[in-house]
Amino acid sequence: MVDFEWYRSFVAIYKHNSVSEAAKSRMMTQPAMSQHLASLEAEVGEALFIRTSRKIIPTERGKQLYSQLAPLIESLEETTMAFKSASLPSLRTIRIGSAHEFYMEKVVPLLPQLKTCTISTFGTADQLLELLKEDKTDIIITSKKYVTPGIEYAKLYDEHFVVVAPARLEVPETDSLKRREQWLAAQKWISYGLELPIIRRFWREHFKKRPLIKPIHVIPNLHIILKAIEIGEGLSMMPTYLLEKSMNERTKVIYGDLSVKNELFFAYNMKHKHLPEIQELMQLIRESDL
Repeated sequence: MVDFEWYRSFVAIYKHNSVSEAAKSRMMTQPAMSQHLASLEAEVGEALFIRTSRKIIPTERGKQLYSQLAPLIESLEETTMAFKSASLPSLRTIRIGSAHEFYMEKVVPLLPQLKTCTISTFGTADQLLELLKEDKTDIIITSKKYVTPGIEYAKLYDEHFVVVAPARLEVPETDSLKRREQWLAAQKWISYGLELPIIRRFWREHFKKRPLIKPIHVIPNLHIILKAIEIGEGLSMMPTYLLEKSMNERTKVIYGDLSVKNELFFAYNMKHKHLPEIQELMQLIRESDL
């Protein structure tokens, strides 16, 4: 007889393409996870994954089984948690972690709609994850997704970064990527960090190389970077959501067809997934961009 836990383990392995990562996500040992998979494959009568040196790839039978099981398991888990949520204590205060720029633009306007008090913390993705793991925040908005036992992620949306320059800067009109790269490399750049996080990705995605530039200013605050651009201190990469209300006659987007996508996620402790305050906050933020 098939054990329901075999199905849950199979779905986790399918999602992570790794037995070890799936085991971490379910807070199980790797041998136990492997045993679940072996038992299910024995019951099905054929292999569900092809093992490679780096990851495992689902077979056609594995793909078929996943498409059948995934919605059923998710529905059953949601129903089970709905029963439990009735007995869970309500949060009088929700502790939110985020980058301060996102919080100012996307969360502050929603505060009047929240039915609870808030305690907010700002920091980098790594700092916020540590706070979540230490149970010092209830939910964080982050651009990095780490496989961490007990932590679950839900996709928020994709944010897009574009090159923003002072409005009076003369920009050569050319479709040549080589000429664009040469001109951009010769400009003054303002970066969020010394490692050029978004700038480096922009260069690699569009010019297939590392940027050989040294920022004139390193400012870990997008709002302040935008002010520096306005007074002519250089170029930088900015998220479009920040420009919707902040663009003025002193700045402009250049080479708008070259952009960089950055995924944003909600992250929270699995035990808090169905708390109404967590669900309310996620729904409000998602709906604010519809």
